[in-house]
Amino acid sequence: MSIESSFISFLSIYFFSGYTIFNTIVYWIILVIALFMIIKIFKHYKINPTDLIIPLMPFIFLGSSVRALVDNGIYPYNWFLITPGIYFIVAGIVVLSIFLGIIIQKKTDIDFKYTLFFIGLILAIINLINIQSINLIAFSQVILSWIVMTVIFIIIGKFWDLFTLSSYDGKINLSIISAHLFDASSTFIAVDYYGYFEQHVLPGSIYNLSGTAITMFPLKIIVICISLYIIDKYVDDEILSGTLKLAIFILGLAPGVRNFLSLAIGT
Repeated sequence: MSIESSFISFLSIYFFSGYTIFNTIVYWIILVIALFMIIKIFKHYKINPTDLIIPLMPFIFLGSSVRALVDNGIYPYNWFLITPGIYFIVAGIVVLSIFLGIIIQKKTDIDFKYTLFFIGLILAIINLINIQSINLIAFSQVILSWIVMTVIFIIIGKFWDLFTLSSYDGKINLSIISAHLFDASSTFIAVDYYGYFEQHVLPGSIYNLSGTAITMFPLKIIVICISLYIIDKYVDDEILSGTLKLAIFILGLAPGVRNFLSLAIGT
């Protein structure tokens, strides 16, 4: 067997055959390295990371919808169209789009965030038109579950300033917990009511012990609340704090959208 075929076989076994403890650790290492590089870019161009939450939403939809369309056989199964390949590609497009937006901003005074959002929107529409049908029952179940849980945290925000709507940080924190509640809602409905299974190592282990994916809610709430509290209380560097929050937001919304679309298209 040649070195090239051996390498391809290694990737196929350890990175493109589902989530394992090994590849999960590797993905987290890659994420940490990427965060350090991104922080340098944000500091150099004086970008507030949390200002990118809305401009990046079309890109999150782009990556997650490609994965969902592959899941349902609409797009072919290809290393570049599944996890982690598609997310590396989308991340590369985002970085290039940011640089392009900065160049346009210097020449025209158009805020680079508008350019970023527009590029993502155009790319996302390509996937949107390939979604031919939606199961409205599954769609409604996830959305209703997500709304109920998010409203609970809006109410909590009236008593706990971590999620208060009266401050910028509180609004950002609420959007982050809401993104993860969306992920928890899509996982809960898909696993408990439509026969799907949890692929990630830790949530999957907890599901196996409890027998229900509703455990995603307390798991998400505990981890995210503790993370946001630590960041707000102990991380003084605004770029570092914002980058961590942006990363946590993406880590919640991206799999949530993928699960949601896979369920809604596939049922």
